[in-house]
Amino acid sequence: MRLDRIVQYLDTTLRTDDFASDSAMNGLQVECSKNITKVSTAVDACRESVTRASSCGAELLIVHHGLFWGEPVPLAGVMGKRIGLLFSKCVSLYAAHLPLDCHEEIGNNIGLARLLELENPEPFGIYRGIKIGLNGTLPKRLTLRALSARLTKKLGGSSKIFPFGPSETKRLGIVSGGGSMLVQQAKETGCDTLLTGEPAHSVYHTAREAKINLVCAGHYATETLGVKSLGTLLEREFGLASRFIDIPTGL
Repeated sequence: MRLDRIVQYLDTTLRTDDFASDSAMNGLQVECSKNITKVSTAVDACRESVTRASSCGAELLIVHHGLFWGEPVPLAGVMGKRIGLLFSKCVSLYAAHLPLDCHEEIGNNIGLARLLELENPEPFGIYRGIKIGLNGTLPKRLTLRALSARLTKKLGGSSKIFPFGPSETKRLGIVSGGGSMLVQQAKETGCDTLLTGEPAHSVYHTAREAKINLVCAGHYATETLGVKSLGTLLEREFGLASRFIDIPTGL
């Protein structure tokens, strides 16, 4: 399968043109092989993910966290070695950041909502002009410990709980990764708990004073679902073999 056809399909499906405000470069970041027979997916672009993608015969690596963010960087040091490895292994790199967090069918947040059987999920949480989160109602009330146990069973890792709200949760906001800064918006939309990846020191007192729970299930763990879904989508649409490369960071 031609690389440009896959890229066009991903750009269209993920609506990458709608995310110009994203600090990440969404889309094809490094072009090497033009003919793709196997795809690997991973959360992060790093030397290990590139090496493992090449080892399993993948010519395309699709990640959530790519190599290029904001200002240009010199292709030297760690960055230079990563770029050199991509070219030496002939592995192309595609990245999808915010487009994959908030996609209504294959995104990280909808994936988490499905794991928890969240009812009537609706977009919320404005970040860089885009609603990137979801909120909705759990089928039944859960203690924070029960919610954490369910997330651990489904995602692995462990959750950090900040019990600043009710002892049981019913109305849940979800923002994968580093979404704790949206805790105030979650409270304003009626949520008693915000599920995200990792906490930020700056939101601790906001959550405490707003009396809303914060459950942090891991930045990495909460962002594995989107790239896995992308791999499955490419298998179905193009018949490409796909493998998820699991490199947990513990964060």
